[in-house]
Amino acid sequence: MTENGEVTVVAGSLLVLEEDEWASRTAAHAAKVDTWTAGRLERASRGRSHPVDDFLFEYYPTRPGHLRRWHPGFGVALAGETPLTSDPAYTTVEVGSRTAITVDVARLARRRDGLAWIEGLLRQTHARPGRFGCFGMHEWAMVYGLDQDEVRHESWPLRLDAQAIRETVDQTGVRCTHFDAFRFFTPEAVPLNEMVPTRETQPDLDQPGCLHASMDLYKWSAKYAPYVGSDLVADCFALARDTRRLDMEAAPYDLSSLGYAPVRVETPDGRSDYVRRQHALTDRAQPLRQRLAHSLATTLTALDEHSGRELLPRSSV
Repeated sequence: MTENGEVTVVAGSLLVLEEDEWASRTAAHAAKVDTWTAGRLERASRGRSHPVDDFLFEYYPTRPGHLRRWHPGFGVALAGETPLTSDPAYTTVEVGSRTAITVDVARLARRRDGLAWIEGLLRQTHARPGRFGCFGMHEWAMVYGLDQDEVRHESWPLRLDAQAIRETVDQTGVRCTHFDAFRFFTPEAVPLNEMVPTRETQPDLDQPGCLHASMDLYKWSAKYAPYVGSDLVADCFALARDTRRLDMEAAPYDLSSLGYAPVRVETPDGRSDYVRRQHALTDRAQPLRQRLAHSLATTLTALDEHSGRELLPRSSV
């Protein structure tokens, strides 16, 4: 709908979902998300926190209620009165002889540069070979040189003492490529890393073997959920949840009381197990990265066509 209240007429460019279809998909998505968020909501009501399952809600900005809301994605219109009718990301269109709602790409005009940056980051990461020799030392570098009462997850005991953690990091080395992990290193651990990741160099350093780059697929998809669709967001969330599990099982924390068995990356067997699981997560992440990059590229093209910009070529993934 335009600023003057006129309805935009669309012909042949949208897949229109009838009410029974979008209502069924909305309900199925909500039920799936409820299984993921029930524990989070219950703990929050008691002022409790979980170092694995709550991370995706504490570190990333998407709240359970927002994750629960189903969006069909760009190129799809919903017929009838829907829960999304009042969502500012949507506009009313006429398809044939009836009205429906669909996402309004024009609303992204001011966010175009950020959208393009993320799309480019995903393409470059997807094309780069994975690195599998970090052994999860980023979590160790976050507690390097600290005592129990100084660590981020102070409620959970370390399974090794400070000296053993120091020796493990020194012997294993630190090869972290991800800025949002590196920025939490202790001051003593920073110079141990083989590189100095920054936000500016992230498109040059992010690589598909990185656990945090895989978890970030959830962040990026949720940021543009109305345009990429909630089915993709849910797939990225499921991957991020499993990735965070390995992230913390390989950390120097003792989470056995929560049912997590440690991946003892301070040992050869533990490192082998870590790499095996890291490969499996990467194999799941790459198709999602491809889907997300393609969805954002499609949205960018539509935005540029709408605004009359000269289209810039973007390589496919």
